[in-house]
Amino acid sequence: MVITLLENHYLYLQSYMQLNTTVPWGRSLQEYQDMFLLRESELQSSILACADGPASFNTEARKQGAKVTSVDPLYQFTAEEIKTRINVVAEEVIGQVKAHQDDFFWTAFANPEALYQQRMRSMQLFLDDYAMPASSPFYISAQLPELPFANKQFDLALCSHFLFLYSEHFDAQFHLDSMHELCRVASQVRVYPLVGLDNTPSPHLGLIVKELSRQGHEVKQQTVDYQFQKGATQMLVVNTAP
Repeated sequence: MVITLLENHYLYLQSYMQLNTTVPWGRSLQEYQDMFLLRESELQSSILACADGPASFNTEARKQGAKVTSVDPLYQFTAEEIKTRINVVAEEVIGQVKAHQDDFFWTAFANPEALYQQRMRSMQLFLDDYAMPASSPFYISAQLPELPFANKQFDLALCSHFLFLYSEHFDAQFHLDSMHELCRVASQVRVYPLVGLDNTPSPHLGLIVKELSRQGHEVKQQTVDYQFQKGATQMLVVNTAP
């Protein structure tokens, strides 16, 4: 398994239903704010965080008054099961990061150890919240390209480190169907990054932009304040048609 797959998210293949094939790896609220250029006022919107994994974005944002729903097939498992899996893979992940440091920009994090500490902190915040019965409505077990939500249920949908990143694993039709679904459930969609695991622009990006524009959506690529993976400097922003 290549290093960028391990660091960038976790193994999120459509066919996976067993926890022992996943590599959980979660990000913080600050990273989401930088990746998606989230303003403080936007945290008061209704937000869908898609393919969210064990990120602490949901719990950290809700503590600031945000209305966030996270969706991921990982949520079919208990907090204890996810924690056990994190403990199994975390050292391997950071070991590979250390072995391939030149594949990343070390500006957001001073070094691999700082990255490791941040990731473990974020995932522990997630686990603490996820384990609480009162938090269950905020974590929905589902996956693209079919989501269990009403049309325009959310003001904003965010998709971090899944679409476009795994272009080698999911074809153009999957990406198009997934973007259609995100546009169905949210008034605006933001996706980051726009490069694949090889750090080059996704081969599906042009088709997606063309098709969404043809359907009346307003589509643009926007430079963000976050870069860890080389080449990952932009997000896709879609203001969806009514």
